[in-house]
Amino acid sequence: MKILYYGGQKSGKSLLAEQKTLQISPDTKPCYIATYINNYGDSEMQERVSRHQAQRQKKFITIEEPFNLTKVIEAEQTYLVDCISMWILNTLDIEIEELFEQLDTLFSKNANIVFVLNDVHSGVIPMDEESRQFVDRSGIIGQKLALRCDEVYEVKLGIARRLK
Repeated sequence: MKILYYGGQKSGKSLLAEQKTLQISPDTKPCYIATYINNYGDSEMQERVSRHQAQRQKKFITIEEPFNLTKVIEAEQTYLVDCISMWILNTLDIEIEELFEQLDTLFSKNANIVFVLNDVHSGVIPMDEESRQFVDRSGIIGQKLALRCDEVYEVKLGIARRLK
Protein backbone atom coordinates (compact mmCIF):
# COMPACT_ATOMS: atom_id res chain seq x y z
CA MET A 1 0.00 0.00 0.00
CA LYS A 2 1.25 3.47 -0.89
CA ILE A 3 -0.22 6.51 0.90
CA LEU A 4 0.38 10.26 0.56
CA TYR A 5 -0.16 12.93 3.23
CA TYR A 6 -0.05 16.41 1.73
CA GLY A 7 -0.42 19.74 3.52
CA GLY A 8 1.05 23.03 4.58
CA GLN A 9 3.70 23.71 7.15
CA LYS A 10 2.57 22.76 10.68
CA SER A 11 -0.67 21.29 9.33
CA GLY A 12 -0.27 18.04 11.29
CA LYS A 13 0.60 15.84 8.33
CA SER A 14 3.63 14.17 9.93
CA LEU A 15 1.74 13.13 13.06
CA LEU A 16 -1.16 11.75 11.01
CA ALA A 17 1.26 9.96 8.69
CA GLU A 18 3.02 8.41 11.69
CA GLN A 19 -0.30 7.20 13.09
CA LYS A 20 -1.28 5.69 9.73
CA THR A 21 2.10 4.01 9.35
CA LEU A 22 1.78 2.39 12.77
CA GLN A 23 -1.78 1.35 11.95
CA ILE A 24 -0.76 -0.49 8.77
CA SER A 25 2.21 -2.15 10.49
CA PRO A 26 0.72 -3.67 13.64
CA ASP A 27 3.06 -6.66 13.90
CA THR A 28 6.45 -5.10 13.10
CA LYS A 29 8.21 -1.85 13.87
CA PRO A 30 8.08 0.35 10.75
CA CYS A 31 11.00 2.36 9.41
CA TYR A 32 11.06 6.15 9.46
CA ILE A 33 13.13 7.49 6.58
CA ALA A 34 14.38 10.94 7.53
CA THR A 35 15.42 12.95 4.48
CA TYR A 36 16.61 16.19 6.09
CA ILE A 37 20.31 17.07 5.93
CA ASN A 38 21.43 19.39 8.69
CA ASN A 39 24.35 20.87 6.79
CA TYR A 40 22.97 24.41 6.80
CA GLY A 41 23.70 25.05 10.48
CA ASP A 42 20.04 25.95 10.96
CA SER A 43 19.25 25.63 14.68
CA GLU A 44 15.51 26.20 14.18
CA MET A 45 15.34 23.29 11.73
CA GLN A 46 17.34 21.15 14.16
CA GLU A 47 14.69 21.92 16.80
CA ARG A 48 12.01 20.72 14.37
CA VAL A 49 13.94 17.51 13.78
CA SER A 50 14.27 16.99 17.53
CA ARG A 51 10.52 17.47 18.00
CA HIS A 52 9.83 14.89 15.28
CA GLN A 53 12.24 12.46 16.94
CA ALA A 54 10.55 12.93 20.33
CA GLN A 55 7.11 12.59 18.74
CA ARG A 56 7.86 9.21 17.18
CA GLN A 57 9.71 7.99 20.27
CA LYS A 58 10.91 4.40 19.87
CA LYS A 59 7.98 3.32 17.70
CA PHE A 60 10.05 3.47 14.49
CA ILE A 61 13.44 2.38 13.24
CA THR A 62 15.05 5.58 11.97
CA ILE A 63 16.97 5.55 8.69
CA GLU A 64 18.59 8.75 7.47
CA GLU A 65 18.68 8.86 3.68
CA PRO A 66 18.54 12.24 1.94
CA PHE A 67 19.20 11.21 -1.67
CA ASN A 68 18.46 7.66 -2.79
CA LEU A 69 15.29 6.22 -1.30
CA THR A 70 15.59 3.06 -3.38
CA LYS A 71 18.69 1.90 -1.55
CA VAL A 72 16.91 1.73 1.84
CA ILE A 73 13.39 0.57 0.98
CA GLU A 74 12.98 -3.18 0.77
CA ALA A 75 10.02 -5.41 -0.01
CA GLU A 76 7.72 -6.71 2.74
CA GLN A 77 8.45 -3.77 5.08
CA THR A 78 6.56 -0.62 6.11
CA TYR A 79 8.11 2.83 5.73
CA LEU A 80 7.31 6.45 6.45
CA VAL A 81 9.21 8.90 4.23
CA ASP A 82 9.31 12.28 5.96
CA CYS A 83 9.59 14.13 3.89
CA ILE A 84 9.53 14.06 0.12
CA SER A 85 9.91 17.84 0.06
CA MET A 86 13.35 17.63 1.68
CA TRP A 87 14.27 14.81 -0.70
CA ILE A 88 13.32 17.07 -3.62
CA LEU A 89 15.39 19.92 -2.17
CA ASN A 90 18.38 17.61 -1.65
CA THR A 91 18.25 16.42 -5.26
CA LEU A 92 17.79 19.69 -7.16
CA ASP A 93 21.14 19.18 -8.87
CA ILE A 94 20.13 15.92 -10.56
CA GLU A 95 17.78 15.43 -13.49
CA ILE A 96 14.13 15.05 -12.54
CA GLU A 97 13.98 11.87 -14.63
CA GLU A 98 16.25 10.21 -12.07
CA LEU A 99 13.70 11.07 -9.38
CA PHE A 100 10.96 9.57 -11.54
CA GLU A 101 13.06 6.39 -11.84
CA GLN A 102 13.42 6.24 -8.06
CA LEU A 103 9.67 6.62 -7.65
CA ASP A 104 9.04 3.92 -10.26
CA THR A 105 11.31 1.58 -8.31
CA LEU A 106 9.56 2.38 -5.03
CA PHE A 107 6.14 1.74 -6.51
CA SER A 108 7.31 -1.57 -7.96
CA LYS A 109 8.30 -2.86 -4.51
CA ASN A 110 5.84 -4.83 -2.45
CA ALA A 111 6.22 -2.52 0.54
CA ASN A 112 3.94 -0.21 2.47
CA ILE A 113 5.17 3.35 2.02
CA VAL A 114 3.61 6.45 3.55
CA PHE A 115 4.88 9.67 1.95
CA VAL A 116 4.73 13.17 3.46
CA LEU A 117 4.78 16.17 1.09
CA ASN A 118 4.57 19.88 1.86
CA ASP A 119 2.13 22.12 0.03
CA VAL A 120 4.32 24.84 -1.47
CA HIS A 121 2.09 25.70 -4.44
CA SER A 122 -0.46 28.13 -3.03
CA GLY A 123 1.69 31.24 -3.08
CA VAL A 124 3.24 33.43 -5.72
CA ILE A 125 5.80 32.25 -8.23
CA PRO A 126 9.21 32.53 -6.52
CA MET A 127 11.58 35.19 -7.83
CA ASP A 128 14.76 33.12 -7.88
CA GLU A 129 15.46 30.21 -10.21
CA GLU A 130 16.31 27.62 -7.54
CA SER A 131 13.10 28.29 -5.60
CA ARG A 132 11.04 28.05 -8.80
CA GLN A 133 12.73 24.75 -9.62
CA PHE A 134 11.89 23.42 -6.14
CA VAL A 135 8.24 24.51 -6.33
CA ASP A 136 7.85 23.13 -9.85
CA ARG A 137 9.43 19.78 -8.92
CA SER A 138 7.27 19.57 -5.81
CA GLY A 139 4.16 20.01 -7.92
CA ILE A 140 5.23 17.52 -10.58
CA ILE A 141 6.33 14.87 -8.10
CA GLY A 142 3.25 15.51 -5.97
CA GLN A 143 1.04 14.83 -8.98
CA LYS A 144 2.90 11.60 -9.74
CA LEU A 145 2.62 10.45 -6.13
CA ALA A 146 -1.07 11.30 -5.90
CA LEU A 147 -1.80 9.48 -9.14
CA ARG A 148 -0.02 6.29 -8.07
CA CYS A 149 -0.82 6.15 -4.34
CA ASP A 150 -3.68 4.01 -3.11
CA GLU A 151 -4.76 6.69 -0.65
CA VAL A 152 -4.18 10.46 -0.65
CA TYR A 153 -4.92 12.75 2.29
CA GLU A 154 -4.91 16.54 2.36
CA VAL A 155 -4.15 17.81 5.86
CA LYS A 156 -5.28 21.15 7.28
CA LEU A 157 -5.38 22.16 10.95
CA GLY A 158 -4.60 18.60 12.04
CA ILE A 159 -7.53 17.16 10.10
CA ALA A 160 -6.99 14.75 7.22
CA ARG A 161 -9.44 14.79 4.35
CA ARG A 162 -9.22 11.77 2.09
CA LEU A 163 -8.98 12.79 -1.56
CA LYS A 164 -8.44 9.31 -2.94
